[in-house]
Amino acid sequence: MFRNKMGSLLGLTLIAGLLLAACRPPPPEEITISGFEGDVTISLPEPQEGMTNVAFVYVGPIGDAGWTYAHNQGREYLEANVDNVHTVYLESIISEADAGRVMRNLARKRFDAIIATSFEFQFPMPEIAEEFPDTAFLHVSGFLKNDANFGNLFGAMEQAKFIAGMVAGARAREDGSNRVGFIAPWPIAEVIRLGNALTMGVRETCPECEVDVRWIFTWFDPEKEIQAGESLLDAGATVVVTGADTPGPVQAAGERGLWGIAYDSNVSCDADPEHCLTVPYWNWGVAYAEFIEEVQAGTWSPSDWYVDADSGIVGVLGVTSGSFPAAVPEWVIPLVEEKWAEMESGQFDRFDLFTGPISDNKGNLVIPDGVVPTQEDLEGLDAATISAFGLDREPCEICMNWLVEGFVPDAEIPAMPEGG
Repeated sequence: MFRNKMGSLLGLTLIAGLLLAACRPPPPEEITISGFEGDVTISLPEPQEGMTNVAFVYVGPIGDAGWTYAHNQGREYLEANVDNVHTVYLESIISEADAGRVMRNLARKRFDAIIATSFEFQFPMPEIAEEFPDTAFLHVSGFLKNDANFGNLFGAMEQAKFIAGMVAGARAREDGSNRVGFIAPWPIAEVIRLGNALTMGVRETCPECEVDVRWIFTWFDPEKEIQAGESLLDAGATVVVTGADTPGPVQAAGERGLWGIAYDSNVSCDADPEHCLTVPYWNWGVAYAEFIEEVQAGTWSPSDWYVDADSGIVGVLGVTSGSFPAAVPEWVIPLVEEKWAEMESGQFDRFDLFTGPISDNKGNLVIPDGVVPTQEDLEGLDAATISAFGLDREPCEICMNWLVEGFVPDAEIPAMPEGG
């Protein structure tokens, strides 16, 4: 009898254990990717049933106070402002190959939309989008798309960079250095375009100023970013402007009692608010919300989606939010407010900014008087690129492969390193 009771109890315990195991969710799927300091294993998130599930693939950590932080702000805005949305993210996906693996796995899990946020992430996306036609794919900062379920997005940060340049030029003029430094991540049209807009803004308020440049061949490397800033300061710049992801160069300038301009997010100046003159930043949430609302409604159509400042996608600390620090010369504030008002109202767009006459830093006329560049010109889409990727666009004639007058005369655009 005792044995029979014990056997029954053991049987019930076994059944209960099996039922509990059946109810327990399976362990998250894991994959190994390249990290900043060797291989790392990450868990792949799961979609939520009954929700519009959106996955974000980030190139850097969300704590970078720059590019990825701003995209994560956009993700949070999307989740807070669009009904029935569940979002997830994977951060510090640093290689193109790993980004492709991550996106394919997310699509297999039936995420409704996947948003990738680094230039090189666009290259694996056409194949993945074709493989998973029920998923909407959006790439930020690239030029690839298809006609079914894969589009691209960018905004006219060149307008905000021009405003930042006006501030930088005014400060360098007050310092008597007449020299501004620019930290350039990669020799691609996006970076060149933003650097040119910055330099044109510098010349707007300091015609005698020159802009020096350091190329660092990375979007995110805090140590390299700081080293580049220090090199520019050593060369005589009193203002350093970063085009990379962290505010480290601003801190490096502040340690010398000099000035910096950060990039990407509206919190970048928090690293050193006394010495950070301003920051041109992104408001990705407005675009992400529009994209997902259209996906939900079944009305989204992929496009080369490039919008100006009047859309609200870009801002400038001190103009659109917050206030300028005391180090910004008072005389330049009404000038930047007036110019921004023209941009925000649509009276002065990215094409107006680059309308000729414009010369390069070697003295050659690049854009003749009155000539307006095309979008392909601004993106540097030459015939070889259009042919290689089968783009349905006209090749650029005034391709963005030059540095504007105002860069130091010996500044050059370097070749892309092998594997870059």
